[in-house]
Amino acid sequence: MKQKGMALLLAACLLAALVLTGCRAEKPVQRLRMGVAGEGGVYYELGQAYAARAEDVGSIQIKTTAGSAANLRLLSGEYLQLAIAQADLVQEAYQHTGIFRDEEEGSGFGAVAALYTEACQVVVRADSGIESVEQLQGRTVSLGAEDSGTEQNALQILAAYGLNEKLVSTVNLNYEDAAAQLKAGKIDGLFITAGVPSPVLTELAGECELRWLNVDGTAAQRLTAAYSAYSAITLPAGTYPGQTGEVRTVGVKAVLLAADRLPAKQVQQLTGLLFARQEELEQELGIRLDREADAVEGVGIPFHPGAAAYYKEKGLTIE
Repeated sequence: MKQKGMALLLAACLLAALVLTGCRAEKPVQRLRMGVAGEGGVYYELGQAYAARAEDVGSIQIKTTAGSAANLRLLSGEYLQLAIAQADLVQEAYQHTGIFRDEEEGSGFGAVAALYTEACQVVVRADSGIESVEQLQGRTVSLGAEDSGTEQNALQILAAYGLNEKLVSTVNLNYEDAAAQLKAGKIDGLFITAGVPSPVLTELAGECELRWLNVDGTAAQRLTAAYSAYSAITLPAGTYPGQTGEVRTVGVKAVLLAADRLPAKQVQQLTGLLFARQEELEQELGIRLDREADAVEGVGIPFHPGAAAYYKEKGLTIE
């Protein structure tokens, strides 16, 4: 009888613990850390603009990082609660493939929304004599910050043209440093994967004449065949000062992510905030963000339950 009483007491304690744990899990996180990239990029500008409008959902603290790969590792490591990253790296991190193949199991995040398409841009000075990616052989180019999505894209684009780090001298610079060194003639070219127009490139194009190199033809076909996140895109003439012709290249989606441990209700509110203030964000950033119907496309991983609930309310079917 005593053993039966003790068993009932233990069961009651366990039930109470589960109930309390469930309550804690649904309690909104008041201070959210959001991983973006370095200053001068669209991730940073978007993060700042989004955080400034999130007072009713939680206080969002912006954390500058090296970029997508760093954000994904910090999100998986539970340092961040929100992050922006490129869809190609998001898929690799979630599936533990590519540069994340040796990472520990368990990703710990879900998608909130595809934000916009980022263009993989290869830029040289107009007076450099370089007119194609192949002509970067023997030159010095910036691949973007180490551990960034730009670095990954740059290496893949070079490989698609039969180039590697033995044939091209490479350095890892953030966007602003790369722009300054290209302007000064210290490097011959730079890679930037960013929403267009990129603030850094807009400013640089106003200070010196630039040329955008096409990523097209057989090389683009190799990229889109090998990596599902890539798509062929075109930058219209006039996207940047002095850019008189269209530029053909490839692009990937930028994706907003949320940690699994964030309450579904809070993530649902964060998702709603993104679309409720979309026009304001576009005006501030100068880029077009994906509408709800497009925001559920091209992500390649499951959505956070809170985001899924938002889209279900809107009558949208998520991947």
